[in-house]
Amino acid sequence: MAPEERRAALIAVTVPLLREHGLAVTTRQIADAAGVAEGTIFGVFPDKNTLLRAAVLHAFDPEPLVDSLRGVAGGGDLRSRLVAVVDLLRWRLSANEPLVAAIRKMAGDPAAGQEFLERMQETRRAMLAGIAAVIEPDAALLRRDPRSAARLLLMMVMASVHNGFGDRTALGGLSSAEVVSLVLDGLLVRTPDETAPTGGSR
Repeated sequence: MAPEERRAALIAVTVPLLREHGLAVTTRQIADAAGVAEGTIFGVFPDKNTLLRAAVLHAFDPEPLVDSLRGVAGGGDLRSRLVAVVDLLRWRLSANEPLVAAIRKMAGDPAAGQEFLERMQETRRAMLAGIAAVIEPDAALLRRDPRSAARLLLMMVMASVHNGFGDRTALGGLSSAEVVSLVLDGLLVRTPDETAPTGGSR
């Protein structure tokens, strides 16, 4: 296997181990998961921390999520598309939540901290652009432009994944459809004769 292929394979198996064990994951565990000798790791990475940094950056690579959002953009009404978007975002944010603590610890290295910051900013920009593209075909139905609506939806999803930022009764128990309803319909109770202002029925 070429060095770049070996590097990619090691990064791929390290990500789920990091999510499970955090920075306590060992090179032995990584080697076992990859089916290689432990020394193989150091043939492509100078040390464990370099591998862990690469794995964290890979986990926050926005492209897989953006590709999935492109798949959502083409089908269904606005409401059903946004429910699919929320499902994708929740999975992504929940999967990477355990890595946030690792990032905080590894960010003590100024170079690593800057690298993580740039990746997080890149990921956020890509997520917002992808969500806005899903909304764009129905932009005329909304009082806000697609980019603003995307920001609001992402904020709501982040709050729901992180249990209302400390208040587990606030947003953590909402379904994806309820998150979308809060964004599209607001909090007012709708009467039976009112029609939904956006694509799809409530």
